[in-house]
Amino acid sequence: MSPHTNECSGHSDDDVTLSLSGLALHSEAGAPHLGSNYRASNGRKSKRSILTDSYLKTHSGNSFHETNRPLHPGIYAPTPAFFDPDTEDLDLPTIRSHSVRLVKAGIVGLVTQGSNGEAVHLSQSERRTVTAATRGALDDAGFSHVPVIVGCGAQSTRESIELCHDAMLSGGDYAMVLPPAYYRALYNGESQYEFFSDIACQSPIPILIYNYPGAVAGIDLDSDTITRLSKHPNIVGCKLTCGNTGKLARVANAAPSGFMTMGGSSDFTLQSLIAGGKGVIGGLANIAPKACAEVFNLYVAGRSEEAEEMQAVIARGDWGAIKGGVVGTKSCLQTYFGYGGFGRRPLPRPTPAQDAVYKQDFQELLLLEEFLENGCRGSDIHSDRIKEFPQLVELEHMLV
Repeated sequence: MSPHTNECSGHSDDDVTLSLSGLALHSEAGAPHLGSNYRASNGRKSKRSILTDSYLKTHSGNSFHETNRPLHPGIYAPTPAFFDPDTEDLDLPTIRSHSVRLVKAGIVGLVTQGSNGEAVHLSQSERRTVTAATRGALDDAGFSHVPVIVGCGAQSTRESIELCHDAMLSGGDYAMVLPPAYYRALYNGESQYEFFSDIACQSPIPILIYNYPGAVAGIDLDSDTITRLSKHPNIVGCKLTCGNTGKLARVANAAPSGFMTMGGSSDFTLQSLIAGGKGVIGGLANIAPKACAEVFNLYVAGRSEEAEEMQAVIARGDWGAIKGGVVGTKSCLQTYFGYGGFGRRPLPRPTPAQDAVYKQDFQELLLLEEFLENGCRGSDIHSDRIKEFPQLVELEHMLV
């Protein structure tokens, strides 16, 4: 696989190679960024610098951000936005404490304004506030090395670029972008490619492609398009929530060295890694971060049998998260951890009966999470639950 080649300038980028228990995994140190003095080959200022100069005069700063937080292989969590249950104002203390809890459990990076983050329910100023609070919480807790990815998808190229600038100014290191879908019937074959490449040429931070057909009227970027985009120096990864591991394998094999091809759901973490992926950005990590991270760790350590058994437990738990979405995730957090609250209206608030179903959906997984948190001790094996969860008990015996 060839390294990134810069389509917008003559720079090259540096790869950091991580060798984890014999498994060669690559991480981008950060794609090169084009400063406001960049000029196209014809001598004229590029449209990137024109928009950027204008934007940065209106906002703070006068140069592009150079991230010093590379994306490492591992498990990333798309964090929820938490709200006051009465006023629906942002609950910043909970946003901060939840972020730190995840990283302490082994999550290697966070995503704000993703699907779990209810980005569509936030104003632009609130989006900036959530990202800044997350970045600040990590820094204050001694995790200044942990990257923050920010959802920056919008229906127009221009607004997406503006969101990328907002993300940078709020402390974000990378932008994650969904394809536009509102005018789907009018887009031609090159529309999506041009959308991502235009944003990448004008974003001050590197971007990741977010392929989630369920959120964008069924638009499903194919492996040819993603591979072609992966050659752009400011596109450093992708999240494939489509669940197509064949597509993931093709992209991982054809993309430049260091491109972060990642699965988009925890129920196929192991499958993603086997296919050549670098990790997963999965909402279930908000509920069971240790378990989600441990599947990755077991696979890297060559403990495939334990990894397969744990993947099965995680897949069962993730089915609850997939069915319940952000409503079920927040219900679970509230039931088991005492925080979480509700989504913003018009998202429904679960009934007591629905809360009971969500509690049951995650019970096996959170018994595993408890076992991992306690250090995998023989005395903590849930032998009393063997009739309910025989595979869990068998896995715990394997892990002792």
